[in-house]
Amino acid sequence: MTDDGAAVVAAVDAVAERIEAERDHLTRLDSAIGDADHGGNMARGWAEAADAARDLNDPDAETVAKTVGKTLMAEVGGAAGPLFGGSLVFAAGELDEGVTPETAVAFAETYLEKVEDRGDARVGDQTMVDALTPAVHTFKKSIEVDDVEPIEALAKAVDAAERGVAFTVPIRARKGRASYLGWRSVGHQDPGATSALIILEELLAVAAERLDVDVPETDAASPTIPDDDPEEASDDPAAASEDD
Repeated sequence: MTDDGAAVVAAVDAVAERIEAERDHLTRLDSAIGDADHGGNMARGWAEAADAARDLNDPDAETVAKTVGKTLMAEVGGAAGPLFGGSLVFAAGELDEGVTPETAVAFAETYLEKVEDRGDARVGDQTMVDALTPAVHTFKKSIEVDDVEPIEALAKAVDAAERGVAFTVPIRARKGRASYLGWRSVGHQDPGATSALIILEELLAVAAERLDVDVPETDAASPTIPDDDPEEASDDPAAASEDD
């Protein structure tokens, strides 16, 4: 098994274990605004995904990710299967050259794009998109603009996702079963966004463990505000100020 493949398998194992531990919590969240099946569906799906990943023979990262995605699609009921699993199948192709900062950014962007398309959801709809969007944007900016170490970029992404989960509480659901409640959905934390955060937290923990470093204490704030196209940004701070 390649190092990248082994790392992804380890991450899947960690996610499966954490999702099982959070099963009741996720169920309670879903009980308030959904079918009360999110915790059980996710726990079952990730357990099967972890088994499938471990059974692979010397896989690379792309193969593990695709296998996990297909298993989630098959085992996770409701909309969560296609959202979490189907999006992963598509995004896995970005890892064909292994896991690097560049491929990780491409993977994250593709995953978010597919989740948005499949769920027809955007920020503010009280869905997992509210956690994933700030996480992905923060990760990309941290890598491509702020030039921080990948582990710190991932830590910043987790912090951004935490804020995104908190953002789902005071807003009205506009997608999924929770949207049927109308204004009664206000005040409830979205279970899908919570699951997305759990997954990101475990990715960070496994990455830190495999790199033998402590999880950085950081936040999503960026030390720079990038231009729309960083490649065309002026190297002259004075010129930038004059353009403003």
